[in-house]
Amino acid sequence: MTDCLSCIVRNRAICASLRPDELLLLGRMGRRQRVSSGHTLLWEGEDAPVVANVLEGVLKLVAATADGREQIVGIVFPSDFIGRPFGKESPYSVSAISAAELCIFHRDQFDEFAADHPDLQQKLLRRTLGELDRARRWMLLLGRKSASEKVASFLLEMADRLSPPPGAADTARGFELPFGRQQIADILGLTIETTSRQLTKMRADGLIDLPSRRKIVINDLAALNEMAG
Repeated sequence: MTDCLSCIVRNRAICASLRPDELLLLGRMGRRQRVSSGHTLLWEGEDAPVVANVLEGVLKLVAATADGREQIVGIVFPSDFIGRPFGKESPYSVSAISAAELCIFHRDQFDEFAADHPDLQQKLLRRTLGELDRARRWMLLLGRKSASEKVASFLLEMADRLSPPPGAADTARGFELPFGRQQIADILGLTIETTSRQLTKMRADGLIDLPSRRKIVINDLAALNEMAG
């Protein structure tokens, strides 16, 4: 990795606070890796030897019960950070939902670098606290919200993470989902029939448009926020 200054997530990733000379040092430690959809990068409960910035694509964080049942506990997008700095075991599995590109670092080397760069440690802390807040919202979504509230909350989260920077008003925010309705259902703990029914009702009520199977356009952001609770 020698092209950190031209990285597409440079201004949003945890390394955004580093000076050019520090980026050069960090870049020498990393490598780019393409992963295909379905590839598992880290396994729950096993040693996590690497950490990574997500450059492209979407990955999922999965926790499993003793009898093999799985629950998606988070979604990871470009500029997000994955892995366990200053730790050993991964608390969840990390698998690619779509084809993805990662900037990967050996965990021990990254830990040593972070220990010498307080700004990077602070960025890691802020990112961790943000993920904790997101995890708490996810617990509420999965445990207490109705099907309509779940789908509305999910669409708002996806709009926030996937929509291009708004150049106009908040009306008609469009984005392309990186996964299909079955995966949405798995993420929300719903059946695909319930998920499809909720999306169809939202379109009939004028809250959203569905130009294709994966394209979503939000027409009424205020109404969707109200539905999400």
